[in-house]
Amino acid sequence: MLCELRKRFFMNFECPYGLIMMIFTWIPVMAMLVTSVNGVRSDNDTELCAKIHIWSSVVPLGSPVSATCVIRKDCPLVIGQAVQIEWRLGSHLVPGSPVANESDRVSRVVISSFNHTKAVLTCWIKATSQIVAGMEIRAGYPPEAPQNLSCQTNFTSPNTLRCRWDPGLQDTHVLTTYTLHTNIRGTDLSYIYKLPPGVHHYAIPRTDFRLFLDMTINVTAKNDFGEATSESIILEPVSAAKFDPPEIEKIEMVDRMSGCLRLWWKLPSHQDWLRYFDVSLEVRFRTAASNQWNDPPIYLNRARPVRAVEQCRLLHGTEYLAQVRVRYLQSPWSEWSSSKSGVTLETAPTGRLNTWIKVSRDYISKQNNIELFWKPSKQFSSNSRNVWYVVSVRKQNNGRGKVCSTSMNYCTFQLSAREKQVYLRAVNGAGKSSLNAIRIYQPKAQSVILDVAAVPRDNRSLLIQWSAVVPSGLSGYVVEWKPSLTANLSHVQFENLDKNQSSLVLTGSFEPYKPYRISVYPRFKDGIGPPQTVNAYLRQKAPSMVPKIQIKKIWRSQAELTWDEIPLEKRNGIIKDYKVIYWYDKGPVKVAIADPEERKVILENVNTECWYEAFMIVSTFGGSLNGSTISFKTESFDIVIVATILAAFGFGVTLVIIITYITCFSKKKRLKGHIWPAVPDPANSSIKVWTSESTQFIHHSWDKEEPNPIYLSHLSFLDLTTKLSQEKDENWLNNTENTSDLGESICGSPFIPEYSGSNSDSVPYATVLFSSPSNSPLPDEPHVYLRSESTQPLVETEESFSPKCYQNVASNGTPREQCFFGPCDDCVLETEEDPTIVWDDFPFLRALAMTDTEND
Repeated sequence: MLCELRKRFFMNFECPYGLIMMIFTWIPVMAMLVTSVNGVRSDNDTELCAKIHIWSSVVPLGSPVSATCVIRKDCPLVIGQAVQIEWRLGSHLVPGSPVANESDRVSRVVISSFNHTKAVLTCWIKATSQIVAGMEIRAGYPPEAPQNLSCQTNFTSPNTLRCRWDPGLQDTHVLTTYTLHTNIRGTDLSYIYKLPPGVHHYAIPRTDFRLFLDMTINVTAKNDFGEATSESIILEPVSAAKFDPPEIEKIEMVDRMSGCLRLWWKLPSHQDWLRYFDVSLEVRFRTAASNQWNDPPIYLNRARPVRAVEQCRLLHGTEYLAQVRVRYLQSPWSEWSSSKSGVTLETAPTGRLNTWIKVSRDYISKQNNIELFWKPSKQFSSNSRNVWYVVSVRKQNNGRGKVCSTSMNYCTFQLSAREKQVYLRAVNGAGKSSLNAIRIYQPKAQSVILDVAAVPRDNRSLLIQWSAVVPSGLSGYVVEWKPSLTANLSHVQFENLDKNQSSLVLTGSFEPYKPYRISVYPRFKDGIGPPQTVNAYLRQKAPSMVPKIQIKKIWRSQAELTWDEIPLEKRNGIIKDYKVIYWYDKGPVKVAIADPEERKVILENVNTECWYEAFMIVSTFGGSLNGSTISFKTESFDIVIVATILAAFGFGVTLVIIITYITCFSKKKRLKGHIWPAVPDPANSSIKVWTSESTQFIHHSWDKEEPNPIYLSHLSFLDLTTKLSQEKDENWLNNTENTSDLGESICGSPFIPEYSGSNSDSVPYATVLFSSPSNSPLPDEPHVYLRSESTQPLVETEESFSPKCYQNVASNGTPREQCFFGPCDDCVLETEEDPTIVWDDFPFLRALAMTDTEND
């Protein structure tokens, strides 16, 4: 088994180092098993064939190592033969030498520098390649002295003194243990705490230290190569305590002292015993409108909770937030307390305001429209939480001449062109600031600014640059900026600049993907010139929408497409271009790029009578978005053929060819119908078809291909002088053919004498005249419709198919003695007057009668 293991090991040198070391760790054990089988057994135990002697199995890393291998004389492996001993360290052969004055069964090896943290040294018999002895050697470093020993008292339950230290940067590679030593000075109390290996902290229980007695503390590290002790620290446990955050009870202004606040604070209840000791205190303030605390904080060396703390030199009439923290002697600072607010005493505003005035002329009212903006200068202080601003045209504050009073940062008003100056002052409950006199200048037409560029500088600011012609009289520039998506003037900001400046970094609450309007005005000694304006974005991305493409015009080989403007709030950047991608079936894909200002594109060289598909890509400098696909069809262009013929033949001949081509071969029904009207064929027509599709006597519309509707305006009934025989009438009534279509059952037209329908004895029973536009000619002969074979009754109240006698009322209201729609039962003409007819029961007959009256 050992031979097989050795063979496999030396044939595979790619094994991980850990696996190799594990194998060699077990080699001595295997050697003992082998030698126990081949060795000489005594009465009491089994003796090994060989033994390695070494001064120590744990050595400093990099130090020399010497070892001796001694083989017993009675070892069965060497009886009766010469012995040659080999040494191996791990898998590497190490040269050895026989020991002087000893037999060949003793060999010595010296390793000049042992650079392994752990390795197995083995002794072999060369002739048989047998391991006879082995030993594991470990190497490492002596421990470093622990560093950065610190201890902190904990007042939370349970109270402890927790100490920590660093073991050092160097790994010892051997097992190292730590021991914590404490001694309470002035007493004989000493404590030793042994820690498990690898642990570098310990919490001393409350019973082993005194809060107000100094302690000496150190820690010792120890391993096989030695030990090292840290530097000792001396501390008072109470001075090493981190107290819980204190609490501000109240904060208030100091009477008759502007800019001062007084605050009271206290410690937590379980640490209230410290209130009689002097502690260090830090106080920090910030205004309610700011996020920055004053730096450095205000430091008080000897403070007690029983005494209030006063702080002055604060802004007047301003709300402040305050926080405090404490420590005892050199203990760590506690965490900051929660904030408490207070307001300093109010005084009149001080300092001046920076202003920006814009004037435009109203020619209807002959007054000036004025927009006045202001902001605090570095020297201005409102000295109050509530401040408002008054604009007037007079210096005296007698209430007269006031044009504006507001708490905003702007004011708009109208003034007569005679007014040359207005006055601005800030007012609060304690008084008024000094006047700011503002000149009113008429706008100047002198253009100075050449161009303006705005680019992002970082994620919070924009860099504005401009170039200008600097004429005489130029005193400076005004840069104005505001969000483009709002018309609220309170968002307008401005900056007054010197005439030598040509750039400005704007910082503020700029939002990404939102447009900002930036204008640069030239300022002269006697007015303000016209501005140059640019739209800017802090960051850009693809638009939120793509406009819908509209087909405006299609002609010859071109098509014009238009679209609406993208709303400003959905652009998300500056529109760089519009691209229209279009193609037809099996055709190449083409791209047309449109000017972003025109919002239209003309597609060139399109094929006629083809279905095209197109979509749009809208791009900004931050991304692109694709729109939906539309389809449109180009039309044929017959006039191209006309132009070619006109060039080859005379006009007259060409005109005849044009008319012939359009009327006979053109696919356009509306062109053909105007020259060659469609006349319905009575033999293949029905009333139902004629009334909806017939074009006889109807002018076609130029815009629509559908014919005008036909109107039945007049029906007159003919006298029936011949009585139908009972037999023929029964045959006609018993006809089983489907006669539901009234038009298809009209037979025996008088215009075609040879024609015979399904009922050869049918007679005409009505004439129908078609109304038409006033400019249409009327037919020379009336149309005659024969009796229908329909099974539908003519009048809703009819119960049989046999015609009955009715009276036709003449235009004068007197009944005519006439029988129509066939014979009556007795076929006797009525000569007496009919009773009053209820025409509502016969609406169709009533309409016929009214039409007859109108025609008469």
